[in-house]
Amino acid sequence: MAGLASLCPTAFAQTSDWSGFSIGVNAGQGMRDDSGGETIVFDTNRDGTFNDTVRTGLGADAFSPGFCNGAAQGRTPAEGCRTSGDDNINYGLKVGYDWQFGNFVVGALAEYTVVNLGDDVSAFSTTPASYTFTRDLNGVTAVRGRAGYAFGTSLLYATGGMAWGDMAHSFTTTNTANAFTRTGGNDVDGYQVGVGYELMLDPGMMGPGWSLGIEYLMTSLDDSDYQVTVSQGTAPPTNPFLLVNPSGTDMRRTNEDFEYGTIGATLNWRW
Repeated sequence: MAGLASLCPTAFAQTSDWSGFSIGVNAGQGMRDDSGGETIVFDTNRDGTFNDTVRTGLGADAFSPGFCNGAAQGRTPAEGCRTSGDDNINYGLKVGYDWQFGNFVVGALAEYTVVNLGDDVSAFSTTPASYTFTRDLNGVTAVRGRAGYAFGTSLLYATGGMAWGDMAHSFTTTNTANAFTRTGGNDVDGYQVGVGYELMLDPGMMGPGWSLGIEYLMTSLDDSDYQVTVSQGTAPPTNPFLLVNPSGTDMRRTNEDFEYGTIGATLNWRW
């Protein structure tokens, strides 16, 4: 105990001052669970409602072979699906300002994080053919507030705010008869919420103003804009995608929210 006490002199053991500007870096593990039963949905009359069944000329379900939560490896479900990695390393930079009132601390920050998380979903038609939607979140910019309680050299806090992401989309298919038009941008937005703990380091270790922390964040982004329109191409007018509306059929994935959690460490310097 004497050795531990020597790292925290009496003056430093009092509640630290968290007021002022800060800059920091973060690194952690991004975690996404894409094991759910996501599918692809269709709007055959193009009225904006995605609850239709694509049917053949005889009335059968053209997508009766089903769906898979991954990227199709061929034209049929028997050829398998490759799932995306659920986890990846995130890292970023943040700047902020805090105000301290007794033991209570409030603040605001702006943060950019490189994310590199993604997922896929595929559908299989009776032709046979496969259709795969892929999305990859490259980075997230967030503006958050935080409020916490300081005691000794520690700060416990909750944080929350707005988030904007750069989401790359792609669509691939083994169907070479129809034509496919992709619409929707890469910009997505949503929110972040989380909790964290920060420890002010002894000035004798790295100089004054340095702190280490651990933080958990949950990010939810609205990704509802991207869709694909299937039109005639070289297919005959009896093609299932054209039977209800000759201009084609719209399709999109069912999961409109891209959500993931991050647990990581932070290193901060304040002045």
